[in-house]
Amino acid sequence: MFDILVYLYETYYRPDACPEPVALAKKLSAIGFDDVEISEALVWLGDLTAMAGVEQSLTAASTGTRFYVDEEHDALGSQAIGFIQFLESAKVLSPLQREIVIERALSLGETPIALAKLKVIVLMLLWSQGKEPDALMFDDLFGSDEDQAPRLLH
Repeated sequence: MFDILVYLYETYYRPDACPEPVALAKKLSAIGFDDVEISEALVWLGDLTAMAGVEQSLTAASTGTRFYVDEEHDALGSQAIGFIQFLESAKVLSPLQREIVIERALSLGETPIALAKLKVIVLMLLWSQGKEPDALMFDDLFGSDEDQAPRLLH
């Protein structure tokens, strides 16, 4: 599924440039993606788009601290939580965007979620809202985890 999401991000500049879901599914199938993965990706992306549209209409700002319940911590893992906190402190994610990222990550049912997959979720959220991270953030989101030293939180 994540290969499809990355393909969409790299191929279509904006989400509205994507073909309709039926045509997109045919195109992805012709490229060689598995039908089950295509279906999962389109459902996941549809849910993300619906949530991202709600976020854009809300203007509330949060100044509180986000505490993760045990189930969230177990499912996300400390590395993903640290990365989410880093993105929020760097103003890449708003508190509402953070919640969308967490929900979309939890919907995968993977424990813990790989950092590379979390980065794709963040990119897809920003893409679905027509936003693009600055060049340094883009490198951090698209760079491989092996090339980076562990991030230190102060």
